[in-house]
Amino acid sequence: MQPKVVARLLRDCLAGKALTAEEAALLAAAREDEFAALLATASELRTRHKGKIITFSPKVFIPLTNLCRDFCGYCTFRRAPDEAGAETMTLDQVLRVVRQGKQLGCTEVLFSLGDRPEAIYPEMRRFLAQLGLRRTLDYLFLACRVVLEETGLLPHSNPGLMGRKDLERLKEVNASLGLMLENMSERLLLSSGPHFLAPDKKPALRLKTIEEAGKLRIPFTTGILIGIGETWSERIVSLLAIRDLHRRYGHIQEVIVQNFRRKTDIPMRDHPEPSLEDMLKTIALARLILGGEMNLQAPPNLAPETYPLYLQAGINDWGGVSPLTRDYINPEAPWPALAALREKSAEAGFELRARLAVYPEFIARAEKFISPSVLSYIQRLCGQDGLAHPQSSFSLQWAF
Repeated sequence: MQPKVVARLLRDCLAGKALTAEEAALLAAAREDEFAALLATASELRTRHKGKIITFSPKVFIPLTNLCRDFCGYCTFRRAPDEAGAETMTLDQVLRVVRQGKQLGCTEVLFSLGDRPEAIYPEMRRFLAQLGLRRTLDYLFLACRVVLEETGLLPHSNPGLMGRKDLERLKEVNASLGLMLENMSERLLLSSGPHFLAPDKKPALRLKTIEEAGKLRIPFTTGILIGIGETWSERIVSLLAIRDLHRRYGHIQEVIVQNFRRKTDIPMRDHPEPSLEDMLKTIALARLILGGEMNLQAPPNLAPETYPLYLQAGINDWGGVSPLTRDYINPEAPWPALAALREKSAEAGFELRARLAVYPEFIARAEKFISPSVLSYIQRLCGQDGLAHPQSSFSLQWAF
């Protein structure tokens, strides 16, 4: 490839031109000596739109149930009822943890749970029946409502696939919702792929959920998972699919670029992890594809030695960080201490600020994107700039 082509594409990105799939592929194939320019352009695009503030969300992680009907090749979260560590939390357990998090200054309650465990596990059906419920999503709604009303903290739920009616209900008790697209590749559903035994990972179904959320004007988090066997072309197609949905509905509040982590107890235990260069290039391409206004996140706990370098590739958010609960999806990867996160950010020239589970630009358009039943709780935690009010979270000292 001619160096002039890469230079022209990077200039076009700074000028606001949208990349095509072919142009993004050219940048992905850029030579080693062009890598620095790729990162610098992504970083400059971020700074022009976001300035030198890097945000995070002080959160409590609630694994409402780790029962799941999917068997992904990289997942260590899911359990069968007879496996050690299998658990479905009661409402009392949820509230106990959330109240502890509130005392520490958390503002977000991240609900993570398996996809439709009641479809294959009678144990889950019996648990739900005791509460007069039929589906796990009904229990999630109940848990979110109780947390919102009794603690005032803001639920953000990632329950897997959701239909229109479930999205409508959950919007009434969530500040935002989320579903990782992961990847658009149907190839990953083949017998040799990580999604072979995961019916809820079909790309069309996940896109449908994200699109329905757009139609309902729900602030939504999504993203891609890299290093699970996808190609560069498939990463690009996935990012373009996210961009297309956001162009139509304007509801994508953040996009996560997450790296696969190898674990000893997963089928993909011998699968190689993506390199640091892979991660940096993917983040940079995501910034250039999605544009400067998108909130772009990469989790710091999944690269504890190198995460500050993500700032050079164009992120503007660290995601949720908890002083209380571990990352149940990646339990081997502890959150960075808040003091360290602040220090590393400052060394790179950034000011660390706490945000809420919904981003300022969506709070500013609350009449369009936020349910009135949730808005009053957001306003109690929100400062004039739309980030977390200092008295609600950041003023407290976290001891990790």
